[in-house]
Amino acid sequence: MRLSRMVTGVRTAAAFGAEDALGGMRESVVGAAPELHKGLNQRQLNMIAIGGVIGAGLFVGSGVVINQAGPGAFLTYAVTGVLIILVMRMLGEMATANPSTGSFADYARQALGGWAGFSVGWLYWYFWVIVVGFEAVAGAKVLTFWFNAPLWLLSLGLMTLMTITNLLSVSSFGEFEFWFAGIKIAAICVFLVLGTLYIFGLWPHHNLSFANLTAHGGFLPHGGGAIFSAIVVVIFSMVGAEVATIAAAESPDPERAIARATNSVVTRIAIFFVGSIFLLAVILPWNSSKIGSSPYVSAYETLGIPAAADIMNAVVLTAVLSCLNSGLYTASRMLFVLAARREAPVQLIRVNRRGVPAVAILTSTVVGFLCVIAAKLSPNTVFLFLLNSSGAIILFVYLLISISQIVLRRRTPPERLRVKMWFHPVLSLLAIAGIIAVLIQMGVNSDVRSQLVLSLLSWAVVVVLYFVTKWRGGSVEAQAPQETPTGEARRVLVLANETVAADELLDELRRIDRAGRAEYWVCVPANPVDTGQADHKGAVFLWQATMEAAQRRLDYMLNTLRGEGLHADGQLGDYRPLRALGEAVASFRPDQLVISTLPVAQSAWLRYDVVDRARSTYDIPVTHVVSHVPVATLAASG
Repeated sequence: MRLSRMVTGVRTAAAFGAEDALGGMRESVVGAAPELHKGLNQRQLNMIAIGGVIGAGLFVGSGVVINQAGPGAFLTYAVTGVLIILVMRMLGEMATANPSTGSFADYARQALGGWAGFSVGWLYWYFWVIVVGFEAVAGAKVLTFWFNAPLWLLSLGLMTLMTITNLLSVSSFGEFEFWFAGIKIAAICVFLVLGTLYIFGLWPHHNLSFANLTAHGGFLPHGGGAIFSAIVVVIFSMVGAEVATIAAAESPDPERAIARATNSVVTRIAIFFVGSIFLLAVILPWNSSKIGSSPYVSAYETLGIPAAADIMNAVVLTAVLSCLNSGLYTASRMLFVLAARREAPVQLIRVNRRGVPAVAILTSTVVGFLCVIAAKLSPNTVFLFLLNSSGAIILFVYLLISISQIVLRRRTPPERLRVKMWFHPVLSLLAIAGIIAVLIQMGVNSDVRSQLVLSLLSWAVVVVLYFVTKWRGGSVEAQAPQETPTGEARRVLVLANETVAADELLDELRRIDRAGRAEYWVCVPANPVDTGQADHKGAVFLWQATMEAAQRRLDYMLNTLRGEGLHADGQLGDYRPLRALGEAVASFRPDQLVISTLPVAQSAWLRYDVVDRARSTYDIPVTHVVSHVPVATLAASG
């Protein structure tokens, strides 16, 4: 018997080196979908981790918090910071045990089920694409300080600039974010130094004084409850710390990067937020009319710094661009992961030769552009609705992260817990209680109640979409196998993935060629979902693991057929089964097709009508085999 391995010039990875084999095969088989590049270096990741938590909300929104809570506003930031730190610690525990782009969705799916992973992924994506549009409008407003141009035109310009940055490469995103974060950090550090000199009497013409902490009505002029009521505003200014765990998956050493990011969040929040707000409360009267609009500008003017408004507007613009840049990056990676799990259109998984998920980036950008257009045409209805419908979403995501950590902690071997949650499960439960308390506060506060209601509506829509998607997958009618003459097939093409080890498939092949004279060509589509790799591999590792798993299944099938004395060759195919089938038909020219799938309720191929479309496309007999594969057998083959 002539047995040859024709896998696009690639032989067994174990014999010739997995990296070289998979590298050559990835371009020829998967073509349009190579893996994400590990293009972020430790320098960029460190800066993203340090500066990611600093947004425009700190420079602008802090004045509103000080007006609400009084001089004790820094306690509001401290309490909120503790909540964010606990969530980050829980996320760090899970992420170091299993680094993954889009990790929130992965962990929620593993802990709570498909509905939770689907919800987290789509809600987090929705939150960030709305943020991208909002930040583009906010950045345009800052630019009007220097340029007399239409707001919508400036917004579109900023959106275009950041889109190009993300499309170039992940390293270009990292470099832009490195400098954006560097400017934000430098601005805060300069303020901390100058403010400290001022309040301790080391500034010209000023003596040591902390009078503003107790003057004008006392330390807490609105009572102790004001500390907690202002948390609703503060928590959204701290969003973004978790982005570092997503970016870390595109670095050479994700575990080390994630551990650093989560461990340093305590210092970042204590210094940048609590420290700077404390200085503002000492330098300026809490009830000053100037503090509400731009507290840092007012503080610099009090210190006598020239061109304070120009300096701080430039810093705020940098913070806005940083948030826009990282928001677009985060949204595109989450969309990539959703597509890898067939919870979004599969085309979104495509990655260009620079290792960038260009389709996912452009799709996310479209929503941002639509937000900008809505801000121009309907600022008080459509745009306001979009903002409110995403207002509480990040709290839902944090809540599911916390619950997932409690569930997964029990399932994770101790040796994989390189970063552990403190005093588990007490602090985990405390974080959950804190998040629920903030949500209740939003419901009580009439100013933000609409955000909670509309965000709950958004979540309800996403959950309904999940069950609709699941229902559609189970509503495909089973196809009866087409009977074909026995003993006549000479060239049989087999398309299979999960079912390569199934007895039903082997029985059908024996029936087709009872004389044992046919040649068999086995095509296994290298799809991350069909191979099971999408369930537990991050995007940056997804394709290598997929190719290895698909190769093992192909080897298993070929060895089984050859063991029965049959002539069998094969190759891996495109991750899209119909594309893989078309390429195999063109090269092998079969006179019989056999497509093997799981039962109707479990088969994604049947959901996308692979069998029916094959029958309508090719003028040769197509046999559909429904195979029931024991879990143990499937795990052994893939």
